[in-house]
Amino acid sequence: MGIGPAIADGFYYDFDYSRPFTPDDLAKIEAKMKEIIEADQPFFQSKVSKKEAVEIFSQLKEPYKLELLKEIPDDSVSIYRHGNFTDLCKGPHLGKTGEVKAVKLINAAGAYWRGKETNTMLQRIYGTAFPTQKELEKYLENLDEARKRDHRKLGPALDLFSFHEEAGAGLVFYHPKGAILRNILEDFIIKEHLKRGYQLVSTPHILKSDIWKMSGHYEHYRDLMYFIEAEKQEYAVKPMNCPGHILIYKAHRHSYRELPIRFFELGTVYRYEKSGVLHGLMRVRGFTQDDAHIFCSPGQFKEEVDKVLDFVEDVLKLFGFQWEMEVSTRPEDFIGKQEDWDMATRSLKEVLSERKTAYQINEGEGAFYGPKIDVKLKDSLGRTWQGATIQVDFTIPERFDVAYIGEDGKKHRPVMIHRVILGTIERFLGVLIEHFGGAFPLWIAPVQIKLLTVTENQISYAKGLAKDLRNKGFRIEEDWRNEKIGYKIREGEMEKAPYLLVIGRREEAAKTVAVRKRGKGDLGSQKADKLIKNLEKEIEQKRRE
Repeated sequence: MGIGPAIADGFYYDFDYSRPFTPDDLAKIEAKMKEIIEADQPFFQSKVSKKEAVEIFSQLKEPYKLELLKEIPDDSVSIYRHGNFTDLCKGPHLGKTGEVKAVKLINAAGAYWRGKETNTMLQRIYGTAFPTQKELEKYLENLDEARKRDHRKLGPALDLFSFHEEAGAGLVFYHPKGAILRNILEDFIIKEHLKRGYQLVSTPHILKSDIWKMSGHYEHYRDLMYFIEAEKQEYAVKPMNCPGHILIYKAHRHSYRELPIRFFELGTVYRYEKSGVLHGLMRVRGFTQDDAHIFCSPGQFKEEVDKVLDFVEDVLKLFGFQWEMEVSTRPEDFIGKQEDWDMATRSLKEVLSERKTAYQINEGEGAFYGPKIDVKLKDSLGRTWQGATIQVDFTIPERFDVAYIGEDGKKHRPVMIHRVILGTIERFLGVLIEHFGGAFPLWIAPVQIKLLTVTENQISYAKGLAKDLRNKGFRIEEDWRNEKIGYKIREGEMEKAPYLLVIGRREEAAKTVAVRKRGKGDLGSQKADKLIKNLEKEIEQKRRE
């Protein structure tokens, strides 16, 4: 037996077993769990010396428990028992097994002992528990819906993207529809930045390692970086965009009158993530961030953070997300002065408090160069995802000797704010796919309209309508195939196109189209010009469907 902690959606336990667990195994284990629950066995906790604990788990032939015991610094440890089962555990536990009301084993998967690829592969069984059967059933319904919305299945099914092991794990290939969806998102976020006074920049994909040593990434982030050598000079493929933006800032001398300066880039970066943690679009090795760095005076810092939070909330509302905020504080491995960290952390809390925004403290999870506000998206199923982040940095500007000329004519150090709004384009697309179940609102749908002809006799009229729609900027697909119209409609619905326009003999004669809207079915016939006006209005309002 390995370890078995509680997690956000339930619990798991790791086992070193001779083969992978099957669904039949889980059913048998779950039945045994219910027997133990019905027996209403009490849980007993005892504190024993480490020496006694070693004897107990040696007799039980539990090598993983013995390994854990070696690392516990205390002289005594906590052991729990119920029935004939003994485990090393801090607790606390319920009083009796009978207090477990509704429990379900979800699935099993492989997991390296302690998350290290060089360790033994264990079998991890996931489960969940709720106070009532009704709550459990609701959770299982959401779980089933989440499986249906899994972007790793929907993405390829909707022909949005693919991965290819022969090209490399964690590298995304966007198909035509996926590339259009990504481009729509990028165009949108660029325009939103320009509206808010950001300046668009672009930086190289590789920089000399000296730059990364100066920034601190070489020391603190090296294991996640890729390196290449040319002409006896080491380069690093950029894992972040910040040093490039600093070099652009330093290309000119700046006055306090110019601040704040906001540089923005859709910056593609690469980070080495272990193959075991790669997860569709949510965790990849190559990704693009809507990354910006704000150079401001200490007196402007709080106002700039406040403006970024306004930006974040505007964007999340547009996509129909709710959100939660966290303040992540100084980690053990940090650079800079503790007093700067304390001041920055206090200021982030003050901004959130002044906005009357609730937040949690995430101890020790700040970036190595500064504290941050993390925004967690809540999707349509109530799940949370990492979204925007706002990081404060006093240290990297000092390392690069970044400065501006103050009112006194002397050099002063700006505060640097690192921030993303969408986060990574890849992860945000993955979340969007699951949030909408692939049924994107009209304004971002890669294919907004599909034109379907009943017979080949309507193709000429349909081509004219297609040309008009394209000239108006709509993204369309034509289906002129010699197939039954019912088959074409079902296929279009499976592809989740917002609108299907059916063109038969009657529509051609009346110069109309039969309109079908996703989720609402047949809306009847409409004149093309009226339909176009309605669609343009819907896109302008960016209504969530």
